[in-house]
Amino acid sequence: MEIHQLSAKYGWYWIANGFHMFRKAPMIWVLVCFTLLLIAMTLALIPILGQFVFTLISPVFLAGIMIGCREQEQGRQLEMVHLFIAFKTNVASLVTVGGIYLIGQVLIIGLVMMIGGSQMTDMLLYGKRVDENELITVMDNMLTASLVALLLSIPLMMAAWFSPLLVVFHNLQPIPAMKKSFFACLKNIIPFQLYGLLLIIFTIFALMPYGVGLVILIPTIFASIYVSYKNIFLGEEVNISEEHLPKTDYQQANWSNEPREAEPSHKEENAAKRKQSDIPVENNQNSPLAAEGDIVECDQCKILIPKEEAIRFHGRFFCSDEHFQQYQDNLDAETKK
Repeated sequence: MEIHQLSAKYGWYWIANGFHMFRKAPMIWVLVCFTLLLIAMTLALIPILGQFVFTLISPVFLAGIMIGCREQEQGRQLEMVHLFIAFKTNVASLVTVGGIYLIGQVLIIGLVMMIGGSQMTDMLLYGKRVDENELITVMDNMLTASLVALLLSIPLMMAAWFSPLLVVFHNLQPIPAMKKSFFACLKNIIPFQLYGLLLIIFTIFALMPYGVGLVILIPTIFASIYVSYKNIFLGEEVNISEEHLPKTDYQQANWSNEPREAEPSHKEENAAKRKQSDIPVENNQNSPLAAEGDIVECDQCKILIPKEEAIRFHGRFFCSDEHFQQYQDNLDAETKK
């Protein structure tokens, strides 16, 4: 998997296209993000343990939202179920990513407290009195501790940024996924600097009208992660044109369990790609086993998809050409052994 190096302008491109994805289905995006926030707030009511639990499972939620982004890009609907869909697949690896991130956070906090955070805590929480000379020392230690926390938190965040996507889309193990995520962010440090600067500016403006702007900004950030993943790891642009998206009622589509037909353009694109392959792929629409409305599981990522939209090969089903190609690569590797 090649990591593409992008120019600085992509920092703005990720946010702009993330907002465009949000604008195509604003109600369900707000509902998904509100539900995630509600879960976080509920767990926060449990002292200490609640925050630890949410940090552990947050990569699972992020992976589910990213699966929803891919569904939206492919012409289907982002649905509420996508927030929890990653609990059905790769959950152990995703929780491991959360565990590694949690351990990193605990170590950073411990180091900050050792440098000088404990003295500031005593002053703020317990009203400890200090003289002027001691106060200067405490402030110096606190400044040093803050810089250390910043310098260590950024690499940790870089390692965790893309790792849930690499786990759920490419079946990477937690450590290799976090390594690849770190080097992807490092290789694209310039666009990420612009990306971070713009997010700081937008966050300030979003907080001004009583935080109402966060209703738009938070979904935009989630969608921008998917956009940046496609640019950096796949070297592809996100297809979010008007023609590619279904013109259906969002409320009805988001809560309906009835199977939906893929867009004609999407089917034609997949058919063209399959014709280019030398490997024979069964056309499941002509197969007697492919009953209309059946739901099958992708052999690679384990997500549930309508049978008539799946790629079928020797009794296995795949949600995309990318996962079908991954299966073929793994099969070739095993054959060579």
